[in-house]
Amino acid sequence: MIHTLGRAVRRVYRRRVDLSHPARSPLGSSVVDCVGYADGVRQAGSCPAAEALRRVREENGADPAGSFVWIGLHEPSREEFEELAELFELHPLTVEDAVDAHSRAKVVPYDGTVLAVFRTVGHAAHAEVASTTQVVETGEITVITGRDFVVTVRYGRHGSLGPVREALEAAPEQLAKGPSSVLHAVADFVVDEYLAVAEAVQQDIDAVESAVFSGHAGRGAAGRSEAGRIYQLKRGLLEFKRAMSPLHRPLEALAHQPASLIAPEIRPYFRDVSDHLARAGEQIHGYDALLDSILQAHLAQMTVAQNEDMRKITAWAAIVAVPTMVCGAYGMNFEHMPLTGSVWGYPLVLAVIAVACHVIHRGFRRNGWL
Repeated sequence: MIHTLGRAVRRVYRRRVDLSHPARSPLGSSVVDCVGYADGVRQAGSCPAAEALRRVREENGADPAGSFVWIGLHEPSREEFEELAELFELHPLTVEDAVDAHSRAKVVPYDGTVLAVFRTVGHAAHAEVASTTQVVETGEITVITGRDFVVTVRYGRHGSLGPVREALEAAPEQLAKGPSSVLHAVADFVVDEYLAVAEAVQQDIDAVESAVFSGHAGRGAAGRSEAGRIYQLKRGLLEFKRAMSPLHRPLEALAHQPASLIAPEIRPYFRDVSDHLARAGEQIHGYDALLDSILQAHLAQMTVAQNEDMRKITAWAAIVAVPTMVCGAYGMNFEHMPLTGSVWGYPLVLAVIAVACHVIHRGFRRNGWL
C-alpha cells in the first residue's frame, strides 16, 4: 500500500501544471481546502472549519475512528491561524511553530496533538549552474494532528499538498486509519521530494564535473567560473542537509515509539519513510564528498596551468635576454668595439643572435617549457 500510495502521489504531482500557486478557496485568504472525511471517504462540499468539525463530532461522538477534518493552509497570518488555534484548542507553542516559517524539522507532542515540522526542498529552475545560480529552494510544511482533525500549513512556492490529498482520497482504506495517515502521507511526500531533488542535483554535479575535466577549466575566466559553480553547488547541498538532517530522529521516533495519536497500523509505514530519508542522506553526503574532490582537482588544474604559464614566460624572457644583452653591449658608444669597422659586422651579429635564440628555444621546447 505504501509504495502504491507514493507512486500515486508522484503521478498526480507530474500532472499538475503549476503547483506553486494553488487556487484559493472561498473559505479564507490562506485556506486552500477544508474537508471532512468519514471512514476514509470525502464528504460532499467544503465548509468553514467550525462547521466541518461540528459535523464530524456530532456524527462520531467520542470515537471518531476514521472520521476527521483536514484543513490545508498556505502561508496564513498569525490572526488567521489563531482563530483555528482557538477552535481546536491548540497549545500556544504549536501556534508559534506553525506561524514561524523557519522552524527546525521536528515532531513534538502538545496536549493531545502532535506537531510535525518538515523542511521541504525544491530544485530551482536553471539552464546551467552559474556563480549566481540558486540550486536548492527550501520551504516548510507543518502538520498538526489531533484526535479528529489535521491542520497542514505550507510555506514556500513548492511542495503543494494537493497531490497528497488526491492520492489519499483515491485510497479510502488508508484514510480510514485516521489523521495519522495524513501525517504519514505528508512525510512520505516530503522525503520522496528529497530523493527527486537529489537526482536533479546529481545532474548539475555531473555537468560541472564534465566541465572541470574537459581540459579548459584551469585557465583564466573559465577557471574562476568553474570555482563559482562548484561553490554554488556546495551551498545548495548545505541548505539541503540543513533541511533534511534534523528529520532523522523524529521519523525514527514515529516508527518505533508508540504514540496515542499514531495508529499502530500506520507506524510501520514510517520505517519505510525513514529508510528513504537515510538513502537521501547518503546520496547528499556522497555528493558533498564528490564536490570536494572536484574542487581539489580543479584547484590542482589551476595550479598546473599557472605553473605552465610561468614556465613559458620564463622561457621567452630567457630567449629575449640574448638580443637584449648583445644589443645593449653594442649600444655603448665605445670607439674600439669588435666588428664595428667590418662590412659584415652587423649581419654577423644578427646571425649570432638568431642562432643563439633558436638554440635556446629548441632547448626549452625539448624540456616541455614551450
